[in-house]
This record gives sequence, structure tokens and C-alpha cells, in this order.
Amino acid sequence: MRKFEDTYRHKGLRKKLTDILKNKGITDENVLQAMNNIPRHFFLDSAFDEIAYEDRAFPISEGQTISQPYTVAYQTQLLQIKPFDKVLEIGTGSIYQSTVLAEMGATVCTIERQKKLFDHTKQFVLKSKYPNIKFFFGDGYEGLPTFAPFDKVIITAAAPFIPPKLIAQLKTGGKMVIPVDEGEYQRMLRITKNADGTTSEEAFENFSFVPMLAGKNG
Repeated sequence: MRKFEDTYRHKGLRKKLTDILKNKGITDENVLQAMNNIPRHFFLDSAFDEIAYEDRAFPISEGQTISQPYTVAYQTQLLQIKPFDKVLEIGTGSIYQSTVLAEMGATVCTIERQKKLFDHTKQFVLKSKYPNIKFFFGDGYEGLPTFAPFDKVIITAAAPFIPPKLIAQLKTGGKMVIPVDEGEYQRMLRITKNADGTTSEEAFENFSFVPMLAGKNG
């Protein structure tokens, strides 16, 4: 059984990482504080312990990745998280993004389509610390209609289009952050749902994500 320790060295590396994120333009102090509080090395294989706080993505199982910290911080900043926000996350993956949102006081409903990754959440080392994360096995394109409406929706995979069912599950005034487009790079969009049901779009930097796939696997 792996022993999870958060040492002074890890904390020092985290502080360096948040300084890097600040220098790259992350200005939301709540995002930076949350990422400074969370031991990212807990979310990676112990072989990555030494490099867990570098600003880069790492592979996890099932051909997925734990996103680069800058990407996590960037998407979270765009979401404008407030305490008690109800957030739908598409793509649980390593659980790191969910934990950042939970650390900021959001209630997170997170969907994973890969059964092996979903099963892995049962061993999530910080589960008792974050009872405000609720895990679901399902198809991200369908969302969670029984738990809707959501204040915020975050998609952590490259979507070929904006899923209409997820817009429908967003509250009026709610925001969705989603990387859209097929191909090597995606445009990061922030979509706000207007009172008349229409949406407003803002486009930001380009990123590269694994594809958002339909259905369940496993």
C-alpha cells in the first residue's frame, strides 16, 4: 500500500508552482490558494513524485492525462467559482480538477465514462476530506439531468461541438467552460446562459485536450 505523505519539500514545490502560475497570468487568488493547498503528487503514480509540481500534464491510466496545472488554473479562473456553487464536471480523470473546485467550496458532480477510472475513485485518498465531490459513471454528453440545474459546467476534454443537453442543464446566468474543436488544438470558450435561453460566447486561448467521447466504456 502506497504511503501518502505531504512533506515540507512538497509544500515548497507547490509554492513554486503557484508562483509560476501567477507569472503566467493566473490572477484569481482563490484558485492559487486552492492549488497551493492540494498535494498534486497524491494524484499521480509514486514514480512521478519528484516531478509532480512541474507545470505539465502527465499520463494516467486508460489513455487519459492529468492536465497541466496551468490548464486547471485557467479553466477554474474562467468559471469564477463561488462557495456553494453547484458544478457539473465532465471527465473526472485523475480527480485533481474536481478537488480544486471542491477546495474552493463548490459542490462537484463529476462524470467519468471510463469504468476503470471511475472504479479508481473508490480508493481516492482525499475522499473523506471532500464529501462535496459526488462521482458518477456515465456519458458526459448526457450530463446529469436529475441533479440539474447547475451554476457552472466544466468540460475537461476536447468537444467537437457544444453539447446542447449540457446547456439545458445550466442555470440562467450560469457559465460553462469548454475546449471546442476537433484537431490538435481547441479554443477555450466561456458560455453564459441568458435569461431568454440563448447563450453568449467568449473565446480565450488555445489548448490541447484528449477528445471528449460519447457513451460509456466498460
